[in-house]
Amino acid sequence: QVQLVESGGGLVQAGGSLQLSCAASGRTFSSYVMAWFRQAPGKERERDVVAIISGNGANTYYTNSAKDRFTISRDNAKSTFYLQMNSLTPEDTALYYCARRATAWAHSPLSAAKGSGAFDYWGQGTQVTVSS
Repeated sequence: QVQLVESGGGLVQAGGSLQLSCAASGRTFSSYVMAWFRQAPGKERERDVVAIISGNGANTYYTNSAKDRFTISRDNAKSTFYLQMNSLTPEDTALYYCARRATAWAHSPLSAAKGSGAFDYWGQGTQVTVSS
């Protein structure tokens, strides 16, 4: 059983920064594509991808809203990956989830399988609130 545990959320003023972390259990962390999703207030049924990273960290994908402000990275030796968020705006307020992409999508390009249905393990979520 894989467990993903997020940390690092909190309350920050607009323009500020936060770094989210996601620690994974299991010994094959480097084999998996990992991603950050977020669920905005009032959209309980929608988890939107923010950023995705390949198993070796060489390839990344960002949504337009995350490009140039967020950076996804990973440390396979620690079975942990991160989301550095800069220049935060109130529109970034959401519950942020980390997730592992399912094995069936292992060889798909990062952008080809970015919906929540392609991910089989999820963390419990960490709240990010950006005040104006």
